Amino acid sequence: MSPLKNDRFLRALKREPVDCTPVWLMRQAGRYLPEYRATRAAAGSFLGMAKNPEIACEVTLQPLRRFDLDAAILFSDILTVPDAMGLGLYFVEGEGPKFERTIRSAAEAQKLGVPDMETELRYVMDAVRLIRRELDGQVPLIGFSGSPWTLACYMVEGGGSKDFARIKAMALNEPKALHHLLSVNTDAVIAYLAAQRAAGAQALQVFDTWGGVLSPAMYREFSLPYLTRIAQELQRGEGADRTPLILFGKGNAAHLQALAASGTEGVGVDWLIELGDARHRAGANVALQGNLDPATLYGSPESIRIQVRAALDSYAEGNGGSREGHVFNLGHGMSPDMNPDHVKVLVDAVHEFSTR
Repeated sequence: MSPLKNDRFLRALKREPVDCTPVWLMRQAGRYLPEYRATRAAAGSFLGMAKNPEIACEVTLQPLRRFDLDAAILFSDILTVPDAMGLGLYFVEGEGPKFERTIRSAAEAQKLGVPDMETELRYVMDAVRLIRRELDGQVPLIGFSGSPWTLACYMVEGGGSKDFARIKAMALNEPKALHHLLSVNTDAVIAYLAAQRAAGAQALQVFDTWGGVLSPAMYREFSLPYLTRIAQELQRGEGADRTPLILFGKGNAAHLQALAASGTEGVGVDWLIELGDARHRAGANVALQGNLDPATLYGSPESIRIQVRAALDSYAEGNGGSREGHVFNLGHGMSPDMNPDHVKVLVDAVHEFSTR
């Protein structure tokens, strides 16, 4: 592998000095880019892209050709793991991901096992290996997984949900079954992230997208312990060779102190908390990632620049005037109708306003 030419993202996660704040964007490879839409049309389906390493590599690299981003993120989906467990992932246009089979009882949960990463999920590892080669050291590559709780939401509900009634009922009525499901998911996530690291991923992120639908007490029972297990049990190396881990969650502001104490290197936050406040809550021992409201990209270029500067200043004010330990990102992913020109404004503004 070629030496890394731009390491400011990794340095920021280690809370080391950087020349400017690094930036990457969740869903930076996606439907807002016309080249992505053309690739998808040729591939025929989302899964057709995700399960083809060459296409996954192409889509991963597309935003880097347009924008001065400081990291690439693997093009894949968080639901590849339950798909590899045999639940039958498919996508319905306009509705999102669905599963042919669901997990709604202790007996069904007991049948699950951790998939083999170099057989059932080899296409992901092949994509990681190919992307690392094609990046040629331009920027680091981020690998990722869904959190145990978020994966369980889809596995129990059978797809997306407005109220998560089925999985919350399971938590109330069959907590042992749900804990078993979460434990298997955690084992699978640890193995999945470790395999991505071995294939070449230089940083790792866990998406706890639906952690925020839980009450504080239920979050402490059904999400936080499993995130902590990942942070503590995932082997990531030591010293300069350590692969940093980011735990991202929507609606996680009340749990920042606990997440910071988990053993992770970084915590991602949404836009419902000021970055300065998040810095105080999390303490000084983790990097923070975030947290611009994605809807900011619907604003004018000047309004985007104003909001970028406000977020950067908020972080610095909460961090004793220093910008160290901050990775700029959105508080969640981009939407398909966003303007690529506005994305460029955002990325360039981060570097301009944070230059030391």
